[in-house]
Amino acid sequence: MVHNTLFKVAEVELTYKPKYKPSERPQISTSKQAHEVFIAHWSLGKIELIEEFKILLLNRRNRVLGIVDISMGGVTETLADPKVIFAIALKSGASGIILCHNHPSEELQPGKADVDLTRKLQQGARLLDILILDHLIVSKDAFYSFADEGMM
Repeated sequence: MVHNTLFKVAEVELTYKPKYKPSERPQISTSKQAHEVFIAHWSLGKIELIEEFKILLLNRRNRVLGIVDISMGGVTETLADPKVIFAIALKSGASGIILCHNHPSEELQPGKADVDLTRKLQQGARLLDILILDHLIVSKDAFYSFADEGMM
């Protein structure tokens, strides 16, 4: 009986519910386009209240595979666990990731923790042959792009 329990392991399950035909998936080529996709999937009633972290998963042609809510935190921070991010990216077959979180204060400049997390995720992604294409910090009406500011 003990031997049977040794082989029972949990599987990370990812549900993929495409809302588009592959040819109709949005293609992301600018930070503005990425911002529009993220904001369309954000609860704008919460964007000034709590910090959230999301990722956009892209195929090799930068077409959107999906958007995933990674975490929801408090007023001043949220946790973005690299293990969770990469498990989802690998399970979905993503070639690229765009990171995104909001600052409820609407201060769009990245803090040290934002920069450190981005670098850490870039290092891990390189090992997995995944590109971290950008990291956006968003508010209702504006955004900051690490890529546009030469930080990627």
